Amino acid sequence: MYFEQFYLGCLAHASYMIGSEGVAAVIDPQRDVDIYLETARENGLEIRYVIETHLHADFVSGHGELAARTGAAIYLGARAGASFPHVGVRDGDELRFGRCVLKFVDTPGHTMESVSILVTDMDRSPEPFAVFTGDTLFVGDVGRPDLAKDVTPEQLAGHLFDSLFDKLLKLDDAVQVYPAHGAGSLCGRQLGQERYTTIGRERSTNYALQVTNKQEFVRRLITDLPPRPDYFAQDVELNRQGAQPITDLPELTPLSGAETARLMETGAIVLDTRPTIEFAAGHIPGSVHVALSGQYASWAARMLGLEVKIIIMASDMEAVRESQVRLARVGVEKVLGFVEDGVTGASRSFELAQIPQVGVQELDRMLSDSSMPFTLLDVRNSGEWNAGHLHGARHIPLGDLVQRFGELDRASMTVVHCAGGYRSSIATSLLRRAGFHNVANVTGGFNAWASAKLPVAPASAAPV
Repeated sequence: MYFEQFYLGCLAHASYMIGSEGVAAVIDPQRDVDIYLETARENGLEIRYVIETHLHADFVSGHGELAARTGAAIYLGARAGASFPHVGVRDGDELRFGRCVLKFVDTPGHTMESVSILVTDMDRSPEPFAVFTGDTLFVGDVGRPDLAKDVTPEQLAGHLFDSLFDKLLKLDDAVQVYPAHGAGSLCGRQLGQERYTTIGRERSTNYALQVTNKQEFVRRLITDLPPRPDYFAQDVELNRQGAQPITDLPELTPLSGAETARLMETGAIVLDTRPTIEFAAGHIPGSVHVALSGQYASWAARMLGLEVKIIIMASDMEAVRESQVRLARVGVEKVLGFVEDGVTGASRSFELAQIPQVGVQELDRMLSDSSMPFTLLDVRNSGEWNAGHLHGARHIPLGDLVQRFGELDRASMTVVHCAGGYRSSIATSLLRRAGFHNVANVTGGFNAWASAKLPVAPASAAPV
């Protein structure tokens, strides 16, 4: 049997190809599907089946394009209500090819249509050796229960409890678990770094599975849920209808500084994808910075939405093209073009702005100097904050920042940090765009502070 995991780090997304005797199935494909076509060719496989564990909310699936380019049939939970041609599967349905048997198990809870897929290799054993769990069961976590439009989080969490304890945890401890996401995904709270796990390991170590009382499980799962990004609902509908092929995206237009300025006056936003140090040294005023090096597309969609008109600022043409593809993976498609000649071209029409960078030693001196009042803003998530933070910091997670601008003093200096500097640079650009003129970014963030052995508030300290 052929088996391969494809891990897309920028979305913390795992997809899979499984094959036997020349036939293959792809599970939970990313939007740009050439990677599966090339892998199938290299391994002498014909992709006949495309399987979705559920309608994904955090990325746009490539199921439609992959099916169109291979003639494969799409398999999806029968309760999905999908409007494209597909096979609606129900609990107990099977798909057989070669020596491979895939058995579908209804596992509602993350969404109502969620299915898990038991994998049996008949050359190995008549019993399943693995299970694709989608967003039902992760490494160290379970799926968030708040993505259904017509079902409450309480109801979904109850279904999730039943799916986990009455179905998945009935499997042998040795069964390998292959989820659709890893650490950094917004579909759970504290996903582990490993790319796969086992039923036995999750049974003994997964925090959510230690609560065997259904009522308590539901209570814990819906308490303090992180905010659901607005674009999630839009991506679900795109996946329910079937998105256009990514190959249909238009070629981007080069825009002069003057054309960029004109489009900005009509509401377009410059999305600066360059490294933090380059953005800090000089950028178009009003730009939003999301560096291409990290979870670029997720943060861009989260902070800007899917409907905004975007102009890309990038270091070179390769970065322009990569920016467009990565945005399309989450459904951001209204890209008007890119700034011609990058920051050099922009400087002909704009007086470039800068963001001061503050090292941790300098920050330590600033905190000790009462004559220099300022707001120290921590934009990490709640789990990071609770594990330890700087004395006197104000905590507003980056995902909440735009909605909570009113809690900050525009007249005061605001110094922003995150774990390593990626999210804080996004935050400084958003603050500047919103009229906070005296803003600085902490280079290296909390990690650099901790490495320098500077004082950290204990985990038990309450947020200010």
